[in-house]
Amino acid sequence: MPVLKGEPLTIGTLLRKYFGPISVTWALTIIETALTALVPLFIGFAIDDLLAGELGELQGLATVLAALIAVSVVRRVYDTRAYGTIRVELGEELIGRSAYIPISSQNARLGMARELVDFLEEQAPALMNSVVQLIVSFIVLFAFHSALAVSALAGAITMIAIYAAFHRRFFRLNADYNQQSEKQVRILETMSPAGILSHLTAIRRIEIRLSDTEAIVYGAIFTVLMGFLLFNLWFAATNLETTTGTIFSIIAYSWEFIEAALVLPVTLQGWSRLSEIMERINKVA
Repeated sequence: MPVLKGEPLTIGTLLRKYFGPISVTWALTIIETALTALVPLFIGFAIDDLLAGELGELQGLATVLAALIAVSVVRRVYDTRAYGTIRVELGEELIGRSAYIPISSQNARLGMARELVDFLEEQAPALMNSVVQLIVSFIVLFAFHSALAVSALAGAITMIAIYAAFHRRFFRLNADYNQQSEKQVRILETMSPAGILSHLTAIRRIEIRLSDTEAIVYGAIFTVLMGFLLFNLWFAATNLETTTGTIFSIIAYSWEFIEAALVLPVTLQGWSRLSEIMERINKVA
């Protein structure tokens, strides 16, 4: 019996039915992320050690980098095979349920269904990466001074609040986009220049509205996070007694915190789109 037979086609179902291969890919992702998060700290240590004429910390940095390369290669080789199998079985099940809907809708929904697997392969691991990096960065910044960590936390909370204010708009625009996409094959089959132009214009109009919303959201988020980075640079240089390596580590982890934090709104936006897709592809009657 097929794995997905009779099951709702959702992220939760895929996690439950393919828990083994997905858990392996995510475990490798967490290990890779943890090693990546340690690199700036070991660079800072190596700088101070080299300035003192020592090589011990440089050897430690080389060990971390070697382990990072090995884990990264293994994860990518395994990921392609595991998620490729899930895409095939999900697509087969979706089309098997879609006999009574137009080919145009089947074609569009097949592409949409692949986005569920893309989320598990790309966005979910990116989210895990960001959580690990946020935690490590927060701990390191707190170890240097609590004010550095508090500014990071304030920036992250403000960023999430900004995205939350736009969540419903993203959901609505993605619904409009998917609805129009389902009509594409049928419109192309008509060979009507006016109909095709109208369809492409409608797609363009929705894409512009999505892009404009993203620009506003990310402009506001970047403003908040750049303020956090400038504060930490100023605070580290004027209020702490630090070495060159320590200042490098503070700035590196502040920037790493920003990069990790930016994944959160991207993931939330992806989830807004997936929520609409899951509603749509499960209406196959």
